[in-house]
Amino acid sequence: MTELSEKFKPSSDIISKPLQIEGNIVFLFYLKSVVDSAVLHSLVIKPFFEMKSNKSFTSYIDSLPELVDMKAGEELQVELTKGVVLLSIEGQYFLLDIKLVNSDSVQQIIMEPTVHGPQLALSENLDTNLNIIRQRYHEPTLKFEMLKLPGKTHQEVAIIYDEKTVKKSVLKNIQEKLNQLDVPLIQSAGDLQLHLNGSKISLFPTLILTERPDRISYNLATGKVVLMVNGSPHALIAPIVFFDFMLSMEDSYHTFWITTFTLVLRYFGLVICLILPALYVAVTSYTPDVLRTELALTVAGSRLGVPYPSFIEVIFMLLFMEFLIEASMRLPKAISATATTVGGLILGTAATEAALTSNIMIIIVSAVAITSFVIPISEMSFAIRICRYLLIIYTTLFGTLGLILGSLGLIMFLANKRSFGEPYLKMYWKGEKTEIEVPSKK
Repeated sequence: MTELSEKFKPSSDIISKPLQIEGNIVFLFYLKSVVDSAVLHSLVIKPFFEMKSNKSFTSYIDSLPELVDMKAGEELQVELTKGVVLLSIEGQYFLLDIKLVNSDSVQQIIMEPTVHGPQLALSENLDTNLNIIRQRYHEPTLKFEMLKLPGKTHQEVAIIYDEKTVKKSVLKNIQEKLNQLDVPLIQSAGDLQLHLNGSKISLFPTLILTERPDRISYNLATGKVVLMVNGSPHALIAPIVFFDFMLSMEDSYHTFWITTFTLVLRYFGLVICLILPALYVAVTSYTPDVLRTELALTVAGSRLGVPYPSFIEVIFMLLFMEFLIEASMRLPKAISATATTVGGLILGTAATEAALTSNIMIIIVSAVAITSFVIPISEMSFAIRICRYLLIIYTTLFGTLGLILGSLGLIMFLANKRSFGEPYLKMYWKGEKTEIEVPSKK
């Protein structure tokens, strides 16, 4: 106990004290800032003074569900910082997990809101999150593997999967990547996602970051692996395919025709968001003859007085749209909607009246802004927004041919991409096949 106290000095929250009554003595060592004092009193201190002997108290402590495996050295110090209490009873040592948890409240869904379905998300406490999943997924084959990440935080990561449906090669791949991580600090699931993507400069994510318990349950049933970091209210799902990013959990709560209609709308919005600005540059600057004469004259008439080429006009307006989006995310909620809406209207009106852009360009930018938010998962939305600028550059350099080649190049890149060994453009995900014996006919 004295050696441990020296290790933690000069911290002011160290508690090293004996409990003594009628010759029975027990030593306690813990950090009061991370230990629930009320639970400690009811679980340890009060029973000690009610027991007749150290032998009875030892048997009582040994039967507690809060008892954890004994650690030594630096590992013991790490456990003490997490809220573990060290007990010494006649030379025997015990560790009790009595951590004080202030972040176990379940939060409201913010990133993936839906009209139907659950409206509560996850918590920042890992044990609470595991409880939420157990309450939604009642399968005895559901497994929780705990892994401690290296680095300064010693964060715990839960690897969650259904043993019956998970693909073993994928599970092994994920476990190997987690064991090979060499990162000094990981504080959240989003931070872990960056290091598991394969490369920090990777544009397209290979994991889905989600806060919805129903999305987690759905993906567990299809054989995927879920990762959770203690202290983060989000979960990671792997492996994923491109089409997973286009699915909203609300699709599960609608009829076939409504779901199909909304899916078609999303993919149509994806194409508009990605290609429309580059298509405007290609048509106005290189191949206006593909349009009907009346439409070509309308487009040309709207650009009268604009003093620079169409690609500068497109990039100029798209960048201002990005500024408005970023401002709406950073401003306080009470004024963000008003400020960005008024700013957008004033900007569009002033730009057209000053002949800095055409009326058709305002329509295109508005359509692109709306369709950018049709994609349910924000990481894919950001990736598509960046690809949009790459297609504009290709189109500016090579015209309509550049747009076609850029689009084909993007598809080829995605076709060669892998998510933990699985093809990124796979049409659907299927876990391990379950072997079923068919009785032979006699």
